[in-house]
Parts: sequence; structure tokens; C-alpha cells
Amino acid sequence: MLLDDLDGPDDLRTLGPDELVALAAEMREFIVQAVSLAPSGHLGSNLGAVELTIALHRVFDTPRDILLWDTGHQTYPHKILTGRADGFDRLRQAGGLSGYPNRAESEHDWIENSHASTVLAYAHGVATALSLSHDDRRLVAVIGDGSLTGGMAYEGLNNLGLSGRRVVIVLNDNGRSYAPTRSLLSDSITKLRLDPRFTRQRARLGRALVSMPLVGNWAERSLESAEAAVREYLEPPPFFEQLGIRYTGPIDGHDLPELEWALRQASAWDGPIVVHVLTQKGRGYPPAEADDEKHLHDVSGFDPDTGRKVVTPPAGPSYTATFSKALLAAAEADERIVAITAAMPGSTGLLPFQERFGDRFLDVGIAEQHAVASAAGMAMLGLRPVVAVYSTFIARAFDQVNLDVGLHGQPVVFCLDRAGITGDDGPSHHGVLDLALMTKVPGMTVFAPSSPAELEVMLGEALSISDGPSCLRWPKTPGPAAATEVGSGLNARKARVGDGSVAILAVGKLLAAALEAAEVLADRGVSATVWDMRVVKPLDQAMLLDAAGHGLVVTVEDGIRSGGIGSQVVERLAALAESRQSPPVLVLGTPDAYIAQGQPDQILAELGLDGAGVAAATTKALVAAGRLD
Repeated sequence: MLLDDLDGPDDLRTLGPDELVALAAEMREFIVQAVSLAPSGHLGSNLGAVELTIALHRVFDTPRDILLWDTGHQTYPHKILTGRADGFDRLRQAGGLSGYPNRAESEHDWIENSHASTVLAYAHGVATALSLSHDDRRLVAVIGDGSLTGGMAYEGLNNLGLSGRRVVIVLNDNGRSYAPTRSLLSDSITKLRLDPRFTRQRARLGRALVSMPLVGNWAERSLESAEAAVREYLEPPPFFEQLGIRYTGPIDGHDLPELEWALRQASAWDGPIVVHVLTQKGRGYPPAEADDEKHLHDVSGFDPDTGRKVVTPPAGPSYTATFSKALLAAAEADERIVAITAAMPGSTGLLPFQERFGDRFLDVGIAEQHAVASAAGMAMLGLRPVVAVYSTFIARAFDQVNLDVGLHGQPVVFCLDRAGITGDDGPSHHGVLDLALMTKVPGMTVFAPSSPAELEVMLGEALSISDGPSCLRWPKTPGPAAATEVGSGLNARKARVGDGSVAILAVGKLLAAALEAAEVLADRGVSATVWDMRVVKPLDQAMLLDAAGHGLVVTVEDGIRSGGIGSQVVERLAALAESRQSPPVLVLGTPDAYIAQGQPDQILAELGLDGAGVAAATTKALVAAGRLD
């Protein structure tokens, strides 16, 4: 196999046309097999980027030339060609190969870019540094897979055009992000304008016309006007060139000779230039090509021969599925409810809503800031917007949450999926900041369901709040398998009664760890009271008063410890105590650190946030306080 003989990008340049076609086929087969065996992985986007990646590494001298990737889930071919094929047997596993570019893995990875629409800002910064240091290395920024819908991409384009600095921008246009997106880019601009021979001939003709006696300048201007008129007649307005960026394309992203030709010509351009490449997400793998919803964007446990998912019995009910059903029921009863997402209708549970209420569903693309500000506008005129995004992505729109929704007191409901430790996506996708962030917005009500049954109740409560925003956050992992009791309103729920020694206040899914810890502590002679906090803003006064009567208070959350819910409990208990001393509070949560990929339960155990870890930390605190031998 050709793949077996590849040690790095330099080896690509020795291959002939037929060998390159064979290599692309081998790479696709390798990716399908590797992802089918991984805990999860991105498939369609990587299958579509195979020829583009081969061409980039043949034309540019990487890693000396700088290759930047946006939306890092299109970089499996890049990893394969840069010497990491052997690592795919540990793809997205603890201690294994990251699913995104990773600076610790390879000198070929410049940025760890798993969130979209940022690469052009990086490129502007890198191009500036190269120019100021008189560095002649070439710079390539690959954007696409829907990420051009993000406003930050347009900011980058604007500044690159203004700078005039040299960068090749490859637009990998597959018409999709996570879900289908519309491309409004030109599809008929001729490659002739990129050809250096055309440019030279145009310059010679211009000089000849200028030198003509009496009419030279007029003739030159006439040539420019005629050329512009022909362009406007034959092709759509060149969007990129209005920003000061040259454009060529569209190029067939699966035609290697054409790709290489376009990239070589573009690399010689002295300024910013876009190479518009059309690719097919899922290329070469029929199950991915036929997947209308996600093009097998991210998958886990599937049969590589058929593409069918290997079905395993769920460990418990799904929070996302429960949200989907509850929102449908609410929307049936209230026509003011609208649902908004940022390019992720499937994974956030909104596809059934889209099918049933298409005119009340909005997918704004990878544009979380726009989604939130737009929701504020809808709420101002009486609609009840529900914004469903991943927890990690709400941080991109926090300014809009705070000032466009919160400041205006608008009843927008934020539904944050994948909250807390998410697992194999790694540090960029753990949803550990949302509790600290959302609870800082004045007037925000924040719900943390400990079970899908609680989520259903809480969505109804959130939709009933009319004087300010609300937020629900839930994990990616399944809910408790056994039926659980649910609370009501904004009240916490006492899940276990103790004797006053220890009060454990648990946030969301970590109620299970708190109850398990209480069982372990009981075996050590310590009786613990356990509270399901349910609503973490505002904190329940009855819960706080009860906790204040215990010898030790322990808070447990799968969010960042610093500035999180535990620290707010400390402040409230101190205020309640007034002149008397409040009980000591042990705050347990995620550390101030970037947390590596792995299985969620394994990560939580390593952080001391499972039942055994909570019990051990509580025991240690009791011993230190002289309350336990």
C-alpha cells in the first residue's frame, strides 16, 4: 500500500498521477475504518478533504510554509500525511490522537482550531508577523465546511483585504457545516484571470495604450471600463474582490491536477487571494454521501461496510431526546415559541421541531452571536425564543447574552447541551464555563436538571418566566436509568436526609455522585444530607438555611470551581451567618485547567468528582476539622 511507504509530505512529490488517485482511495478507506473503530469521530468532512489535503502538501513546503486549518474536523487527511497514521488506533481516546489539530502532536499543527470561523483572524496575525520580519515563507489558511457563515470570518477577510498582505485562502466549499448551509459565493468566475500570462498581457497592453499620443490615458481607462463591463456581464459581482482579495474558482476539489495548478498560481500572487474549492462531504463512501442530515459528520460505533450504527442499549434516558419532545409539546400549546440553533439542529434535538414547525425554526449557521442577538429582537415583539447550542459555544456569544438579552430583560430561554465534562472532543468542547458565566448575568434564572424528567419540568418553568432570561444546562451522557423524583418551581429538592454532620449540595448530573458518596460516608459513620440544587440561580433560601445548620457543607458541580456555584454558596452562607460563624464549605468542581480528552466518567473520577472522590474529599475535610478520626 502507498500509505505504508509515506513518512511525510515530501514523499508525496515522488508520486505520479495514477499513484495519487490510488493514494486518495487508500486514505478514504483508512479513515472509514479508523473512525468506525473509534469511540467517535468526524467522517464526512474528512472524506471530502482528501484530494485538497494531498494537493496542499504537494504544492507547499510544510511545515516551513505555514498551513492553518479552520474547523479542525477536516484534518484527518492532514494528520495521515504528516506521519500520524499509526496513532489512529487511539483516535479521540485518553492519551491518544486528538480529533483536531494539536500543537503537541506535530510541528505541522499551528493552531488547535476546533471552533469555527477563526482561521482568517489567525492568518491576518501570522501574515502581519511574516511581513514585519521580512520572512518569505508562504501562508495558507483553509476555511470552509460551513465556517464562512461566522461573522468573525468576514472580519478576517476585511482586514486581510485592507492589509494587502500575502496569504492563500482556500475556501473548502462543501455546502454544509454540521447541517446544510447555503453558499452565496460566485460559481462562474474564470480561471483566466488568475493566469500570469493573462496578467502580463493585460499589463503590456495597458502600457502600450498609455504611450499613445493624446489619447493614451483615455484609452487605458476605456480598457479598464470594458474589462469591468465584460466581467459584470459574464459573472456575478466578485464579492471577495470588493474586499480587496483576489478570487479564483470554483475549482473541482477532487481533481488533483486542477487543484495543484490553481494552488501553484495562487501561491505566486503578491497579496491575499481566495481559491474557491468545491468538495463533496462524505466523498467516496456511499453511506456518508447519502446521509441528508449530517453527512455522517460525527459518528461512533458503525459498520464500515454498511455505514449502519452499531446499536448498543442506552445506559439511561437521553436528556436531548427529552428536551426535543418537551419543546414540541410546548410549541403545540404556544405558537409564540420559536427555536434557534447555530448549524446544529440534529445534535441539539431540534430536527423534530424543524419538521413540525418549519416557519418557527431558524438555523443561522455558525453564528452564535447573531443567534442570541436575533433572539433578543424576537422576544421584544412577543415571541418566546429558545436558543439551543452546545455549552462550549455559548461562550462565543456571552456578550450578547449579557447585554443584548440580559440588559434588556428579554425572556429568551438558553438550552445548553453537552454541559460539563463531555469526553472525547477534548478541552475545546468541555462545557465547564457555562455555570460561572450564565449565573453572572443579572436577572438570569439557571436550571441544572439532575435527570431528563427534571429537564421536562424545568423547560416549562423557564418558558413561564416573562421578565428575564433563563438557562437550562444538561450533559451529553445519559440520565439516571431508574425513575427519579422531581422538584417544582425554583425550589431545591432534598434527596437524602442526614443528621446534621455534612450537607452535600449537588448540581445537575452530579447528584448521582453525591448520593453515592453519602452511601460511602454512611459506612464510615457519617450521615450526610444531600440536596439536588435544581436551580443554581437564584439559590434556594430553604436549602441554604438547612445547609447552614450542618458542620460541613460540600458543593459538587461539573463546572469550573473558580467562580462557579460553590463559590456563590460560600458567599450566601457567609451573608446568612451575619455575626455567627458560617460552616466551612468544601467546593468541588473542575480545575482552572484545560482538560484532556477521555471518557466522561473516567475524567470525572480522575478529578475526584465521582462518588468515591466526593466521599474521599469529604472525609479528608472532616478529619482536618477534627470531626472524624
